[in-house]
Amino acid sequence: MGSNSSRIGDLPKNEYLKKLSGTESVSENDPFWNQLLSFSFPAPTSSTELKLLEEATISVCRSLVENNPRTGNLGALIKVFLSRTKELKLSAECQNHIFIWQTHNALFIICCLLKVFICQMSEEELQLHFTYEEKSPGNYSSDSEDLLEELLCCLMQLITDIPLLDITYEISVEAISTMVVFLSCQLFHKEVLRQSISHKYLMRGPCLPYTSKLVKTLLYNFIRQEKPPPPGTHVFPQQSDGGGLLYGLASGVARHRDPILDKRKRGRETAVPLHQQGCGLEENMAFGIRKVSAGNQALPFTRLWTVFTLGGVGSKATASPELSSPLANQSLLLLLVLANLTDASDAPNPYRQAIMSFKNTQDSSPFPSSIPHAFQINFNSLYTALCEQQTSDQATLLLYTLLHQNSNIRTYMLARTDMENLVLPILEILYHVEERNSHHVYMALIILLILTEDDGFNRSIHEVILKNITWYSERVLTEISLGSLLILVVIRTIQYNMTRTRDKYLHTNCLAALANMSAQFRSLHQYAAQRIISLFSLLSKKHNKVLEQATQSLRGSPSSNDVPLPDYAQDLNVIEEVIRMMLEIINSCLTNSLHHNPNLVYALLYKRDLFEQFRTHPSFQDIMQNIDLVITFFSSRLLQAGAELSVERVLEIIKQGVIALPKDRLKKFPELKFKYVEEEQPEEFFIPYVWSLVYNSAVGLYWNPQDIQLFTMDSD
Repeated sequence: MGSNSSRIGDLPKNEYLKKLSGTESVSENDPFWNQLLSFSFPAPTSSTELKLLEEATISVCRSLVENNPRTGNLGALIKVFLSRTKELKLSAECQNHIFIWQTHNALFIICCLLKVFICQMSEEELQLHFTYEEKSPGNYSSDSEDLLEELLCCLMQLITDIPLLDITYEISVEAISTMVVFLSCQLFHKEVLRQSISHKYLMRGPCLPYTSKLVKTLLYNFIRQEKPPPPGTHVFPQQSDGGGLLYGLASGVARHRDPILDKRKRGRETAVPLHQQGCGLEENMAFGIRKVSAGNQALPFTRLWTVFTLGGVGSKATASPELSSPLANQSLLLLLVLANLTDASDAPNPYRQAIMSFKNTQDSSPFPSSIPHAFQINFNSLYTALCEQQTSDQATLLLYTLLHQNSNIRTYMLARTDMENLVLPILEILYHVEERNSHHVYMALIILLILTEDDGFNRSIHEVILKNITWYSERVLTEISLGSLLILVVIRTIQYNMTRTRDKYLHTNCLAALANMSAQFRSLHQYAAQRIISLFSLLSKKHNKVLEQATQSLRGSPSSNDVPLPDYAQDLNVIEEVIRMMLEIINSCLTNSLHHNPNLVYALLYKRDLFEQFRTHPSFQDIMQNIDLVITFFSSRLLQAGAELSVERVLEIIKQGVIALPKDRLKKFPELKFKYVEEEQPEEFFIPYVWSLVYNSAVGLYWNPQDIQLFTMDSD
């Protein structure tokens, strides 16, 4: 590449890259490396530019693959990088911009080459290229040094130990990207990998001790949402049409940091003259549901993760908004990839263990000796970041992962007095279901389901009063409880699903969340009460329609023996299951909190004719007893009060009647409780999902969609 600015299109003809990939061996001490690494060209940002870079890299790689077994130049490049990283921390403290810039460029080249190597060759071939033995060129043996393992350990050290300064921002991002690339072999396999080089290196050996430190660093990178440094004075001239590979190379900007989050103070950043290579004279110091109520049989919720196919998740057709923090985004993606690695044959995934067990910095209790890879992190800062970042799939997936797997986090969040800050972004995801992908919607629903397993949460959400929910457009909500808003959004999701996706399991999860809440319904907003009954009305109409179709099909004969009849019996069974769930939710509220919900009684009375057909239905007779009793009791009192009653008068009669209704007349049913559990082998869903997020969201990384095997790409 050399000291002059370069264009991506010129890379295959670049004399330095030709020498790197050519037939001549280059010693790691050769001045050639300083020349190769002194390049600057506009960092590729668009998919078109990234594709060009990929194609240029492939051209260089073809030659390198052929010649490297004899030259060992790839190993020499990696050794140059490894030797430089030993001085990287000191260079950061000394503001040695040139040294850091060249080290970044070395890693950039390694990352580009590694990405193509992983895509184009088997793991065995890949390891051969990283086990070059200098004493016997072209000879590979088990005794050769394993540069791939050294590189990974070095990257983990770089990510965790190098202070985050303006001049180290880009190399920190590049180190994380290179780790993502190393793990990307999964993209090129249809099946989930259970034994790979990632298991070999990351779950044992010298990389293992960095587990907790790496997870902690990645989490703090997500928490901080550190923006890239602004463009400043660069060491080498930039192309007029874009920024260079290293933002703000000689920038003197030192930004304010939260001292709670980061005690590493930035020094004053001063540009180092070209001739200085040392410190100089001055030193500037991210399934399934089980019903767990006694006496009630669990509903058959099987094959949960087959609900959504991964078709189309790899599409990059939709332009994503510009990321405010590439470092935070890349860190989160790497964290999710690591957390979802399958267990090794002889050891559990240590990164998942670290995520499952970390504690709050305020928690002074000792870690049990049985918990490996333990660490502490500021839960308040993490909670704030999670609340603020829920617009992205990956942040929602991280929230799900933490709530589901880390009991310390779950307990902390459920004890917060400002849960609306977390719940409102989740509800907004569901409200804009048309604009979200199915996986994002599903994760948001599961988060709500996990939260509603807690009775304290179900009580507290009705005590939080919200004003002017601007994103809810169906109706002006000037004042409503968080609990009533949650009910409205979940019911809206059910109705959307009934008309669009028609997925039974989406219904099930929505209804399970409502069921968990139902015993603690308090002071339901009149609109929320209306929507509960309106949903039941919609289900009732659908039930009658399918019943009529089934009856007609039995009376008639098929027009052609080749055309199978719709399975009306199965459709009817599904609708009746959902109707029963709705009746159980209404019954649970009436049984446990009738006196708190006059608006629900009002809505029941207003639409009482809806329930008439289900009184004698064998599937609903038992659950209809209490509902029928409440309707009959209050209808009688309204008749006694006379005709043409105002809404206010009806509500007053209901409130008086609640006191008069003998509670022992209401039949007791087992408490409605649903618990979320992951299906067996959840990795079959999560690993393709996580890698689809990497494919769509990773900064500066491009893979040819034709090479992707793990998930299905969009056809358009």
